[in-house]
Amino acid sequence: MRSVPWWVLFSSLCAPVLLVGGWSVSAELQGPDYDQATTTISVLASDGAGGYWVMTSALLALGTCYVVTACGLRPAAPAGRAALAGGGLSAMLLALFPAPSSGGSFAHGVVVAVGFSLLALWPVMAVRREGAAGRRSTSGRRAAGRSRAAEPPWGLRPGPSVTAAALMWLGGAWFLLALFVLDTAGATERVLTFAQSLWPLVVVLSCVRGESRAD
Repeated sequence: MRSVPWWVLFSSLCAPVLLVGGWSVSAELQGPDYDQATTTISVLASDGAGGYWVMTSALLALGTCYVVTACGLRPAAPAGRAALAGGGLSAMLLALFPAPSSGGSFAHGVVVAVGFSLLALWPVMAVRREGAAGRRSTSGRRAAGRSRAAEPPWGLRPGPSVTAAALMWLGGAWFLLALFVLDTAGATERVLTFAQSLWPLVVVLSCVRGESRAD
């Protein structure tokens, strides 16, 4: 039995595609007055926006992808899977707490902050110590196979995971600077959210590659 089912690879692949497709189509429906470099994605899902239904649907689908990936990503530590699923639920909650057409919204801001934090923490929380995967291997495998299985997949090792999380937090600081000082919040948010949507796919691919090498 594979530790990462095929549907986990599918859901993790769909996440960045849905995100980029959602904001691209919504921006087109919003019209030429919408500036993707300076205006955030939340505006596309705000009440009365031209592409409201597209961006809202994309956020719901994105959140679902995160939850599905978390449910099937068995090689990851439970705490990391829970954080990833929580980030997915936060994305879906944005449909209930959309940004207003003008001004700010405390509820929307809280949901965004919680979702970002969970998605920036999950890489570190999902780390598997060496030997954790090995204990899950079956007794029928050869000693060499068990030795390879004892090493966690690349995406669940401390080095890459801490680096990914650190870059996400730096991206969050960059977004605040872009929002309040540089007036490039739209471009910054797109880079940051795309990176967060891409990391689950990187982890899944590393798990699949690790399985093929162990076999």
